[in-house]
Amino acid sequence: MASYFDKVTHAAAFVRARLGSGAPRVAIVLGSGLGAAADAVTHPIHIPYAEIPGFPQSTVEGHSGRLVAGLLGGVPVLILQGRVHYYEGYTPAEVTFPMRVLGALGIRAVILTNAAGGIAEGLRIGQLVALSDHINFMGWNPLTGPNEPRFACIPTAGLRFFDMTEAYSKPLRALARQAAAEEGFNLAEGIYLATPGPSFETPAEIRAFRTLGATLVGMSTVPETIVARHMGIEVLGISCVTNLAAGLGATQLSHQEVFEAGRKVEQRLARLLTILAPRAAAATVSAAPDTQP
Repeated sequence: MASYFDKVTHAAAFVRARLGSGAPRVAIVLGSGLGAAADAVTHPIHIPYAEIPGFPQSTVEGHSGRLVAGLLGGVPVLILQGRVHYYEGYTPAEVTFPMRVLGALGIRAVILTNAAGGIAEGLRIGQLVALSDHINFMGWNPLTGPNEPRFACIPTAGLRFFDMTEAYSKPLRALARQAAAEEGFNLAEGIYLATPGPSFETPAEIRAFRTLGATLVGMSTVPETIVARHMGIEVLGISCVTNLAAGLGATQLSHQEVFEAGRKVEQRLARLLTILAPRAAAATVSAAPDTQP
């Protein structure tokens, strides 16, 4: 039976064969209701997840379930138009399989977007927020089990125990703030707390999360970030505040509300990503030599 590492390598080889030359160094993962940002890609190549060996399938509305490769801001990028979640019944290894494949493809910087509930006072529905840190409240870590150092993208990565002090890259956050300013808005920073879902949080839980220092809450991103950092991939996280967390708004929470709020802000996100992509790509040029699986 093929090992997990072999399955990742096989999937990466399949995607690489479909893409041909010009391998991207930047990838973007689009969250709930944010998938149309992929429309900004020029000369796109679309690969449904169902065609990629071993790739998990998205089952949630607002997650198209395909890989889009092409040019964004004039540089090659890979976009995951939709992700899978633990609450869909996938294992931690399956949830993070796409991130492992990105590392095997030579990705050195990833922009993770998500739909999030706003916990901090003053956050507005439709606001974009860069992640400065996270709190893992999922009850599991995707790296539980045998360590596989062959996943390392750079020589200093792939460790059993590794530092997470800067889970979200300070240089990439600075580039994101600059790009947002050029687009005429302020990109605030926040701390994202991840729960396993799929139910929304209770008002009491939100009060507890606020006490812990969380400003945003969601059901994704953290597992991908942990695995990306294990491989040595730089991470930029961007949340779209699609609803006010439980007890803070006047209406009941629903996925439809999340989806519609994402649709309203996705054009702003697309413009931001178009500016960011070439700058993030340039930031990886001085990275350590590749050690792709």
